[in-house]
Amino acid sequence: MLALVLALAFLLPAGALDYKFNMSYLYFGDSSDYTKLVSRTQNSLNEVAPAYFSLNSQGELVLTPAVNLDFVSKMHQKGILVVPYLTNDWVRNIGIAALNNMGALTTDLAAAVLKYNLDGVNIDIENVTEAQRSDYVAFVRLLRAKLPAGKRIIVAVPANPYGLATGWTGSYDYAGLAEYCDYLMLMAYDESYSGSKPGPVASISFVDRSIQYALRQVAKEKIVLGLPFYGRIWSSGGGCANGDGVSNEMVESLIANYGGTVTFDKVSQTAYATITVKASNIKPVIYGRTLSTGTYIIWYANEQALKAELTLVTKYGLKGTGSWSLGQETAQTWDYYKLWLNGCTFSDIQQIWARDAILTAYMNGWLEGVSPTMFSPNASLTRAQAATILVRMTGLMPMKSSFTFDDCSGHWAQAYIDTAKKYGIVSGTGGNDFKPDRSVTRAEMAVMLNNILGYSGTSQPFSDVSKTRYFWAYDAISALEAQGILSGYSDRSFRPQNRITRAETAALITRIDLSQLQIHG
Repeated sequence: MLALVLALAFLLPAGALDYKFNMSYLYFGDSSDYTKLVSRTQNSLNEVAPAYFSLNSQGELVLTPAVNLDFVSKMHQKGILVVPYLTNDWVRNIGIAALNNMGALTTDLAAAVLKYNLDGVNIDIENVTEAQRSDYVAFVRLLRAKLPAGKRIIVAVPANPYGLATGWTGSYDYAGLAEYCDYLMLMAYDESYSGSKPGPVASISFVDRSIQYALRQVAKEKIVLGLPFYGRIWSSGGGCANGDGVSNEMVESLIANYGGTVTFDKVSQTAYATITVKASNIKPVIYGRTLSTGTYIIWYANEQALKAELTLVTKYGLKGTGSWSLGQETAQTWDYYKLWLNGCTFSDIQQIWARDAILTAYMNGWLEGVSPTMFSPNASLTRAQAATILVRMTGLMPMKSSFTFDDCSGHWAQAYIDTAKKYGIVSGTGGNDFKPDRSVTRAEMAVMLNNILGYSGTSQPFSDVSKTRYFWAYDAISALEAQGILSGYSDRSFRPQNRITRAETAALITRIDLSQLQIHG
């Protein structure tokens, strides 16, 4: 038997997986609350864009609110970039003035980025016209020249599903802007808007067509899909609303407090709620506006709608997502967001303890679901599945062998089991049998794992595993415990005879340093 150390440089360790990018804007609420808003995202964000940069009527930079250095420091400690957005608040003459003042404005922006240790600028100048199209590109090009290397430029661009070249949509030269920025934030929302007829904020066809238009101009790696964390409310009988914005969190509150009903529209892949505010009800207040007695319809992106949009990121291979805006979403959004963003669409793992480990194992290609939508985290792992997972982890090519186990010939996992046997990862259960469909125990999994790790240990960490009791697995269990890979129960037992679940397996294998893998063959 020769000891072979695999060259595993081609395998990515868990921390270096290519997770999709995710950012969000910070606008609502006091800036002192920004840290709290970020903290509830369950480590899903790579970048935030707080509302620090605005413009006066002369197109000059105004810091409102003032940059919060404590917030910037806390985000950097979490590995989150802080890229404030520059806005003209939809005022056309201010946007035009900013572009006419590009020399001084870009100098001031670059100075602010350095002074406050920011990571770049997110440009959100809206409602100028096609007459400013070339000036907009020139502005971004000049800012790129003045910002130090490594600082980011993002440009927020509107959805353009119809390929319009005039009006405010026509002011954006996607290709020209993309040449000088890190990515375009595609604002794929406001299909229906304040003053329009009731309808979806972002129907799936509207979003899909907008992505397709962008892809004709810009590489997919430079497109971030913007999702709405809000809806819009219209009066449908009495009432006093005409497409006003309302946060997803407020929508759920209105539904609960006013006996609302929710309908998911299959065509648009978005939802609408209907509520009735009675004369006897306490009147709800939305962003300072009190709703009067009447019936209202609210179109919004509920969980099902957001999931539908998130799948488009994987479908088109986009860089990731952005959102308007943090704090408007329901807290439950983050139970599934990172999963769906990365193509891991298992609805039964959203709130379980091993969710992040399952995502990591899934993205590494080690574990799959039992269906496209189900993972079955509490189901036991079979010996065949264990062999398959470990072969995938080592990067070995699964191949059938004439030296197969008697009860594995023709089995769906035969190639994996044969390969695992060849390299000493697994052994039989007696005679020449493997019992591939039997649940694997915690002790058996420990032995299989240590066959590819080769750790040694001499301690007796668990009360129910010793050199005389479960002696055949003692060395593996004690060695893996010493490395922090295995853990026991609160009573210091290991319970080696217990079956190991699929969720426990994900947690176990994602603790392993792939560079330590060894196999024997």
